[in-house]
Parts: sequence; C-alpha cells; structure tokens
Amino acid sequence: MTTRRKFLQLGAVASMASLSKVFGKPARPVSKPVVISTWNFGADANKEAWKILSANGRALDAVEAGARVPEGDPKESSVGLGGLPDRDGRVTLDSCIMDEFANCGAVACLEHIVHPVSVARKVMEKTPHVFLVGAGALKFALDQGFKKENLLTKESEKAWKEWLKTAKYKPVANIENHDTIGIVAVDASQNLSGACTTSGMAYKMQGRVGDSPIIGAALFVDNEVGAATSTGVGEEVIRIVGSHLVVELMRQGNSPQQACELAVGRIVKNQPQKSKEIQVGFLALNKNGEYGAFALQKGFTYAVYSNEVPNKIFEAKSYY
Repeated sequence: MTTRRKFLQLGAVASMASLSKVFGKPARPVSKPVVISTWNFGADANKEAWKILSANGRALDAVEAGARVPEGDPKESSVGLGGLPDRDGRVTLDSCIMDEFANCGAVACLEHIVHPVSVARKVMEKTPHVFLVGAGALKFALDQGFKKENLLTKESEKAWKEWLKTAKYKPVANIENHDTIGIVAVDASQNLSGACTTSGMAYKMQGRVGDSPIIGAALFVDNEVGAATSTGVGEEVIRIVGSHLVVELMRQGNSPQQACELAVGRIVKNQPQKSKEIQVGFLALNKNGEYGAFALQKGFTYAVYSNEVPNKIFEAKSYY
C-alpha cells in the first residue's frame, strides 16, 4: 500500500528526473556565453553583445547593447530610428528587458526616443513599476536624460505616403517591416537576460501595442530554466503568452527546440485558418546554452554567436 509519504517521495523523484533534463548535463557540451537573436539584423546585434559577453560581462548589459544596434540604424524599418509609422504617420516604439533576478521593465507607444530598450531598463532600475506608456513614458525618458528626436526618416515617410494611396493593412510574412528584434543571452556565469524592441506593425492603428513590450508574451527569462523571445504577429503571441509558455515547456523537460515547436503548435490549434496566413517565430535558450527556433512559415531567420558558432545566421524549421 502506498502511503502519503511514499507518494510524495515518488513524486519528488519523478520531478527531479524531469528537471534534470533541464538542469543536468546538456545533450551536447555547450560552452558559455551564448547570444541568439531574431532575423538577419540579429547578426549585427549579436556582434555588439559579444563584445560584452566575451569579456565576461553580464548578459543584461549584452542584450541591451545588442538591441540598441538595430534601434539606431535608420535603414531598419521595423525597429527604432527609421521605423515605419502608424497609419497617422507617427513612429511609436515598444520595448522590454528582463534580467536574471526576474527584474523587468517596459515601454510602449513611446515617441521621439531612439533607444526604447534603454528607457525600459531605466524603468526597471529607477522606478517601482514595470510598464510605462505614451506621454508618461516620454516624460520619464526625458527626465532620465534621453534626447528627443524625430524618428520618421525621409525613407519611412515616403513609404508611408505611398501606403496611403491604397491604405491596405495586411502584414506580409517574413518582410522586416513589422518584425521585432528579440535577443536573449547566457553569460559566462550562466546567468540569463533578454530584450525585445520594435516599432511595431507598419501602418497600425494609433495606440496599437503588440507583444513586444509585454513580459511573458514577447520575452520571458527564468534564470533557473532559460529564456525565450518571439517575433511576427504579436496578437497571436499574446493569446498564448508565448515566451512564458516556451520557458515553462522547457521547465517540464523539453529542449529549447521542442518547446518552440509546441508553442507554435498551440497557435495553430487556436487559430487553424489564420495561422496559415501569418508568421510567428519563437527563439529559446536554456541555462545550459542550448538553443532552438521554430516558426509557422518558412523564412524565419535567427543569428547565433558562441565560441562554437561565430555569429552565424540560420533559417528556422517551420510548421508549414
């Protein structure tokens, strides 16, 4: 007969067996540090992050530095300076950041500031809050010494005026005019952090916020398990609290690759018809330095930088 004590002991053994898949020795040795990020522009972000990681720096500093690269590049039309505006011609930025202690900060609908990821970090470190939006986020940024700038470049303004001729609103999969840079890293001390930043979907309704600044949706970090980030149509990521789901799946013993695949499968299950027409991708990294990626459609790329993989771009496997 199984007593309550024996039942609890058996449960503890089973739990430890499951957790050992996450916390134990990885299937293949992976030397830390490792940084991974979404899309082709992630390679330049990784390069900047690696300067910090390779010098035994903190993962939090690395992901912030990496995210700032596309934010400050006027040629990138989906992040920061040069981002495509909403349908009223206003460039609004969303970003979040999270460290190894579960500290996090976020901003949304932030105008006139090139580096929202750094404002998000200030929210995390300088306020009792997690999330600031709109005019309040801008006031906070200016109070913290950030410079007010015009984010609408001539190229983005021209594209917006061309869009106004038809005013059709339908995101195109794998076109980097509505996508995010999500970046997660594990440092030499085996601590994790992540960041996510975007100008959101081009020509969105004024005030629209996607998954990018939402902790648990576009980004989640659990220093005991791993970190995950997402890209693509944020509404569908929000519906399943995607990045948190990926991390919890890793906690249950799934590899980063398996966790990303299961999360994408959840979207397909919830939205079987819509999922055929949109793109969502997940990227995950566990505490051992193993990583994985998976997307709805072909074409989602991600960049990896580690001692074994010197900043290489890969195309993720996909459901369709």
